[in-house]
Amino acid sequence: MPNKPLAEILRPAKLQDFVGQTHLTGESGLITKILAGSKKTGFFPSIVLWGPPGCGKTTLARILSSELNRDFYEFSAVNSSVKDIEKIIPKKSAFKKQKELISVEDPEKKATLSPIVFIDEIHRFNKAQQDALLPFVEQGTIIFIGATTENPSFEVISPLLSRTRVLILNQLTKEDLEKIIDKGLQSISKEMDADSKDYLVEASNGDARICINVLEIASNISTKDKITLENIKDAFQNKSLMFDLRGEEYYNTISALHKSIRASDPDASLYWLARMLEAGQDPLYIARRLIRVASEDIGISDPQALIIATSCFYACNTLGMPECNLALSETVVYLSKAPKSNKLYIAYSKAAEDVKKHGNLPVPLHIRNPVTKMMKEIGYGKGYNYHHSPEGEKLEEENYFPEELRGTKYLN
Repeated sequence: MPNKPLAEILRPAKLQDFVGQTHLTGESGLITKILAGSKKTGFFPSIVLWGPPGCGKTTLARILSSELNRDFYEFSAVNSSVKDIEKIIPKKSAFKKQKELISVEDPEKKATLSPIVFIDEIHRFNKAQQDALLPFVEQGTIIFIGATTENPSFEVISPLLSRTRVLILNQLTKEDLEKIIDKGLQSISKEMDADSKDYLVEASNGDARICINVLEIASNISTKDKITLENIKDAFQNKSLMFDLRGEEYYNTISALHKSIRASDPDASLYWLARMLEAGQDPLYIARRLIRVASEDIGISDPQALIIATSCFYACNTLGMPECNLALSETVVYLSKAPKSNKLYIAYSKAAEDVKKHGNLPVPLHIRNPVTKMMKEIGYGKGYNYHHSPEGEKLEEENYFPEELRGTKYLN
């Protein structure tokens, strides 16, 4: 095939050639074990492959179809509908359910087996579309393989999730990418020095797709048998940080910042701050979260923290990026080094729990405001002790709670 992309040339066709994910595809990996059993029983479960971009989800799905010797249909949830999928689903009489004991090693049996339906970016299907897949998955009409970069527990409906097995794929390691690069260099008959390879690995951010595409472009740029660091940089143009401004990575990273501050680690806190800012995160979002950190994790141990955090929000709103990065850095470091206390968080949670438990308990008469004559006559404000007025006094036993909660303590 002329002009075949390098990614297709390098795409493995067998499980033993698959790079990475050894916890699934290694000798004792889960997929390896299920495949071994499937060759005897014909059973293979519907699965959801969850992992970051470029970790091998689509490639693994294609390999599974080959290993299982079943028809394979590939769809993208971005531009496909359930009707598209229904067109290829066989009638009940035309296939044997996967739970039946049949040999998949016999090529003649292939047509009688339930096909594999692979749906990339399954999280882009709405609830109704995912619901429509349920009967086919439940009855074994198809073996469903979904792929997603998003957390399935948030993006895949519970009924579909309960009928599948979620397999987690990890970001490819440095060693994994180096293996892929070596295969690529062998395929294009070119060399690359160690510095260039390290740069390509680092800038690819664990994404094999980026790594291979950049390698291919750099190879075309190079006029010699050796790909240089300059070729790699030209092919990249700029390093891309893996930070989805809407997906799970968004929440993981802000969580990392919050927990680093909570742990009083200013260096780690600065790192996570930089990760977000350099990837284009809205500084006002970060500033709002820092206000929350000041209240939740520092609170009354250092009331100045809240003042600094709110001032930081004002600075970010006034300056914008990149000028406000130091204001955020200053605040992050201050909050990291400040004494920690979650007493306010615990106290408010207890108060909120009592509100939910007891409902709208009546306000005691003595602390109601008698704004009319009638209110005063029926006892509003009667006996109220205005402590710091000249005629007021501090009494040992005073109650400002509803009677049912008299004596309650939230702050210790």
